[in-house]
Amino acid sequence: MRRTFAAVRHSPRRFLIDRVTSPAMDLSLARRIYDTSHITGEFTLRSGVVSHEYFDKYLFESDPPLLRAIAEAMAPLVPAGVDALAGLELGGVPLATMLSQVTGLPALFVRKEAKEYGTCRLAEGGEVDGRRLLIVEDVVTSGGAVLDSARELRSRGALLDRVVCVIDRESGGAAGLAADGLTLTALFTMTELKAAAAG
Repeated sequence: MRRTFAAVRHSPRRFLIDRVTSPAMDLSLARRIYDTSHITGEFTLRSGVVSHEYFDKYLFESDPPLLRAIAEAMAPLVPAGVDALAGLELGGVPLATMLSQVTGLPALFVRKEAKEYGTCRLAEGGEVDGRRLLIVEDVVTSGGAVLDSARELRSRGALLDRVVCVIDRESGGAAGLAADGLTLTALFTMTELKAAAAG
């Protein structure tokens, strides 16, 4: 059994999340995610790659107990010094919302494009200029969507160096993000989910 800690800052107070995990707990959550969201067929991914399996993130994000369990497992991945969680449209929004509830950090909701009416904001829920944001995403494949959002957020003054996601499909996303100064931390890789399902 291992004990992991994540210090999370939420002005004006600072607090510590203490989570005790074990391989059995990790395996159980991985199986739940796999069983809930893994589907087979023929799917064209955002990167253009055709896959014969797909993790439908909306299936685990629309399951309240599972979404809560995922957020609690992701909380220790939140680095110290983060000012807000930046959930990417669309799948990152429910994750960031639940992670906000678990950590006490404010959540921002990042559009794919700034709206052209009203406030004309790219990120809803607060300012980004000068704030250290943690990008929250559901599934990362090539990392293209994350890179697009990160560049737009940086152009508006956001400080970014970390990304967390539920599933890393291990399709070059981590390397692509690293080339742009972003470190990806995944709750599970595709390999780990498949191993949990087979075990």
